[in-house]
Amino acid sequence: MRFPFVLAASLFSTAALAQALVAEAPLRAHLSFLADDLLEGRGTGQRGGDLAVRYLETQAAVAGLQPLKDGTYRQALTIVGSKALPSSKVTFSAGGKTLSPAFGQDIVFGAANGQQTVAFDAPVVFAGYGIRAPEERWDDFKGVDLKGKLVIMMVNDPQPTAAEPNRFAGKSLTYYGRWVYKYEEALRQGAAGVLLIHTTASASYPWSVPANGFGHERFNLAGAGNAVEGWLQEDMARTLFQAAGQDLDALRAQAETRAFHPVALNATVKVAVNSQIRSIEQFNVAGIVPGTDPKLKDEAVIYSAHWDHLGKDDEGSSRSGQSDHIYNGAIDNASGAAALLAMAQVAVQQPARRTQIFLWPAGEETGMLGSTAYTRKPLWPLAKTAADLNLDSMNFVGKTHDIGVAGAERSSLYASAARVAKRMGLRLAPTIPDLSGAFYRADHFAFAKAGVPAFNVGSAVFSGDGSFDFVREPKASGERLVAFKKDYHQVSDEYHPSWDLSGMVQQAQFTLNLGYEVANDKNLPTWNKDEAFGKVKR
Repeated sequence: MRFPFVLAASLFSTAALAQALVAEAPLRAHLSFLADDLLEGRGTGQRGGDLAVRYLETQAAVAGLQPLKDGTYRQALTIVGSKALPSSKVTFSAGGKTLSPAFGQDIVFGAANGQQTVAFDAPVVFAGYGIRAPEERWDDFKGVDLKGKLVIMMVNDPQPTAAEPNRFAGKSLTYYGRWVYKYEEALRQGAAGVLLIHTTASASYPWSVPANGFGHERFNLAGAGNAVEGWLQEDMARTLFQAAGQDLDALRAQAETRAFHPVALNATVKVAVNSQIRSIEQFNVAGIVPGTDPKLKDEAVIYSAHWDHLGKDDEGSSRSGQSDHIYNGAIDNASGAAALLAMAQVAVQQPARRTQIFLWPAGEETGMLGSTAYTRKPLWPLAKTAADLNLDSMNFVGKTHDIGVAGAERSSLYASAARVAKRMGLRLAPTIPDLSGAFYRADHFAFAKAGVPAFNVGSAVFSGDGSFDFVREPKASGERLVAFKKDYHQVSDEYHPSWDLSGMVQQAQFTLNLGYEVANDKNLPTWNKDEAFGKVKR
């Protein structure tokens, strides 16, 4: 009689799983509240962020998620806030000329080492792309000692050539091309400071993005950081290089080859950064659905979605004359945070063989600080973490015939996603070149760097091109999605009751189903053999 019993149990499990449906009503309710003016944009280090944490931990408990080992739903992390004061200056001396770039117009900078006062004089060195990538046989430093020097770098990657069309992933942007990597590498090189040359094409966003970022308080995890880091507007960089007897375009061309060596400019810099510094405690929020399998329950699948946005900016609104000073972040990322709560409500009723962890990281908008802090002191051993499935900026337009899984192709998660999509009657959206480096710009990347297979699930918003196949009014729906670009990181990213959330529910359901697929599989997901992340020991 054992076979019929096992078959019956299997059929029961399948039927129960089929009933594990994410509901729109709780998702919409959580979304409308998290994006409300009451939460003041959920800013890091602001009252609205504290309210968001309190709401999430309360709702996690209501949903039935179990707390952490210490009985709470909070994981604390210490963040250092820094804002350069108007008295701060960077002055160049080159070829007998003195150049004083205007903050916000020609240059932006700040201290990332937590010091109130940073002051030094230093020679200036151009380091090309500032990349050290052994797997690409690339080293822009060639053993040159950069200690005590200000390093100027380009953003993006060395471009593909006819002979090497796949160099640095071809047209796609790699992590080496991201500003975050450039700052990290400058710190490893012991540089006194680092400035990145901005162009809209190489950065994939206009000058206003770094200008706005450095015009406000910036945050870092407590610990070592660059004494000064920032951006140099292209015209200012060209003027500096010309005064130093160099042709910027000629040096850029040299930097496209492996033979490039750092170039010492005939220039020095005088840096004086006076900062307003504060140390604050922020919190990741996490809840657990224990696994049911005696052995596999020691392994876990993580669902993540950051809770923070840009908060409120009374000072900036006064300067610009706008009446709205709250960056509500309805899509980015009240949508993902709300979806996780709705998914948790379902998951506690249908546990999987492996443990499921619902994680709301802090500080994503300030550099993935919460997720990075988590991987440094994980709540669950990374070696026993199967995957991280991240939700960020979800589909608010309507149902689609396909689902985006960009980044999943780097690991066996792609095959798992394909199986789930097929069962749901969906297609996987085609993989397109990652021109803006979206894979490196959300919380899942912190897990990927730590060796855990991870990707951002189904983000139609991140695609930004309206390429998803919408069920209703495909052309108009795609246009509405593309139109969100004007609301991204603006006060206009607000919740609208008229939104069709069927696509958001579909996305949340797919993510939960994929989580079950991974949590119930006998094998852990793996990176592809040629993926650098697969070489990270977890």
